[in-house]
Amino acid sequence: MSRVAVFVDAGYLFAQGSAALVGEKQRRPDVKINVTAVLAELSAVAQAKCPDVRMLRTYWYDAPPRTGISAEHTALAITDYVKLRLGVLNGRGQQKGVDSLIVTDLIELARNKSICDAILLSGDEDVRIGVQIAQNFGVGVHLVGIHPARGSQSISLRQESDTTTEWDKDLISKFMTVSGAAKRAEAAAPAQAAAEKGAIEPPAPDEKAARHDRAKVHTIVEEVIASLDTDDLAALDKYWASGAGGIPSDIDRPLLGKCRDAIGRDLLAEERRQARHFFASRSKALIGKAR
Repeated sequence: MSRVAVFVDAGYLFAQGSAALVGEKQRRPDVKINVTAVLAELSAVAQAKCPDVRMLRTYWYDAPPRTGISAEHTALAITDYVKLRLGVLNGRGQQKGVDSLIVTDLIELARNKSICDAILLSGDEDVRIGVQIAQNFGVGVHLVGIHPARGSQSISLRQESDTTTEWDKDLISKFMTVSGAAKRAEAAAPAQAAAEKGAIEPPAPDEKAARHDRAKVHTIVEEVIASLDTDDLAALDKYWASGAGGIPSDIDRPLLGKCRDAIGRDLLAEERRQARHFFASRSKALIGKAR
């Protein structure tokens, strides 16, 4: 049976997608995607290019934050017919190993005659060799780029591909949003990270001050929970349903950073535990009500 597979370079998608929306590449924490919507758009490309071919699966390539796998990655990993492939981040926040994963999968699927066509969302010159070898095995490669594709994709990669498709700002806006007022909670990260690793705890406040600080922390947690939309709650639901514990790192660090800013000092270990517990219990209650 003839099959088509979709290959997504998430680094390219987030960087060029956010640039298409607001004019320049944005930080990953400031960009959100609707996974269901973007998968639907990729499926539409597959249907248009290969109308009589069955979908094998979507391969999603990314690198996890240094703090651990995110809620978004967890949701993708348990999504039907999606295979999550993770590389690594170097010290400058750049993805490493993603291109080689794409090339390896593309060649292996082509060599084993598992696919007859491939939809490739990427712009990197390094995947061109995979395209060439897959084509030698008889696979048609259909490249998807983000406007302006001639500026965001390798020219030789575009020339090597059998067909090209360009996504514009209007299409990107169907599944991606950029937070214009996102705060850089990472400014507090060094002190917070030191506390997480067992550095000397700050002196505990007196009981009156402690009660005041707990109230502030609860207020911050409530504000963060109030900012969650349906997609955020769905991602958290999948994260906990997968057996993962605690809070996803992409939520945990900004949450603790905001709490720290609110009380004007590093959080004690018990305060961090309480903030996380309160967030998890309130979020799970909201998820339960939505079912």
